[in-house]
Amino acid sequence: MSEAVIVGDIVFFAGQVPDDLTADITTQTQQVLAKVDAALARIGGSRADIASVQIWLADITDFEGMNAVWDDWFRRVHPPARATGSVNLARKGMRVEMIVIARTPDRS
Repeated sequence: MSEAVIVGDIVFFAGQVPDDLTADITTQTQQVLAKVDAALARIGGSRADIASVQIWLADITDFEGMNAVWDDWFRRVHPPARATGSVNLARKGMRVEMIVIARTPDRS
């Protein structure tokens, strides 16, 4: 699996997942968003480059907790298009996974 694939000016990132599978939704969401920041930084990008995010929750009742962290994370940046759904995630204890599509930073 590739961490990221660049096609033209678009970067498709693999799903970002939390490290602590015993943590609550707030902590797991913070961990995932920190990984998104790190992945963007590796390509020289930032949150402003994100075009779309798919958010998968193991339990849709975690939506409010996840969304509160999300809103704080995007407080100073125009948020991207987003879809949120509930699915069975790959590992027990995983509450959230995010799949990001972003533009590559302007390299001119």
